[in-house]
Amino acid sequence: MQISELARRAGVTTKAVRYYESLGLLTPARLPNGYRDYDEHDVRLTQEIRALGSLGIPVDRTRPFLECLTAGHRHADDCPASLAGYREAIGELTQRIEGLTARRAVLVTHLRQAAHRGSRVSPANEGENLMTDYTSLPADLPVPEDDGAAAHLPGMKVPHLDLQGTGGTSVRLDALGAGRTVIYLYPLTGRPGVDLPDGWDSIPGARGCTPEACGFRDHYQDLLAAGADGVFGLSSQDPDYQREFAERLHLPFEMLSDPARNLAQQLDLPTFETTSGLTLYKRLTLIIHDGVIEHVFYPIFPPSEHADQVLTWLKDNPL
Repeated sequence: MQISELARRAGVTTKAVRYYESLGLLTPARLPNGYRDYDEHDVRLTQEIRALGSLGIPVDRTRPFLECLTAGHRHADDCPASLAGYREAIGELTQRIEGLTARRAVLVTHLRQAAHRGSRVSPANEGENLMTDYTSLPADLPVPEDDGAAAHLPGMKVPHLDLQGTGGTSVRLDALGAGRTVIYLYPLTGRPGVDLPDGWDSIPGARGCTPEACGFRDHYQDLLAAGADGVFGLSSQDPDYQREFAERLHLPFEMLSDPARNLAQQLDLPTFETTSGLTLYKRLTLIIHDGVIEHVFYPIFPPSEHADQVLTWLKDNPL
């Protein structure tokens, strides 16, 4: 078929078809007169490029999906490389969402300051009230159950993985030293003026990231004295979001950012999905000794008391 017929059936322009061909995504046959001759497979490939584009996957990153179809698979996402493409796109969307959320928080702060300018109620006082909401836990939170999703972790080696820290440099997880390191993973920290995901308090184990961080902050020196060489917090939030949180709570340790949840993929860590489609870490804590996971806390409840639990374990299990 001619290029105009292909474009019509696939729902794209002839210019788009020529662009796909220039990238090597389409390789039509040539007639004796030199004209391109497209077939049904080219229609299927072009439709797939268009469908992936509507999901935000750039044209130049559709190749694994197209190769999957060309290899004879029924669906373009039947291949491992296609799934990796999905994960990469989801990770980038998560970063964009979190970046927009952070910008929204700044705008809310500016709005509050402007609205209260000249008022008896200061934005600072209002911010304190909002912070109280995050640092306290409702009495009726559902308690998470042990689903066995972390039972395989003790004894596993920490993967070679560099994560961006709030100190401005990357932290390599398999090079933390021969001593003990505490890494607590959490789903999502709240922020004054920014709504939490819908139904947050009804998700077992989701609420309480700020109280947990405050606990590790307040017990930081005690944890070091009990044998920990270092403490890190870790979530899928982007570095800027983590940095604002660490500065606001005056955390004496670094927060690590894993927006693509690479650690979860390499260690098969438990995650959950919110109603808005965010995939987040379930709350757990790793005690790492000389590059190996020595102990795991999972599930964790209440998070406000977890730093005490870790401190007790370190004291009861000296090296």
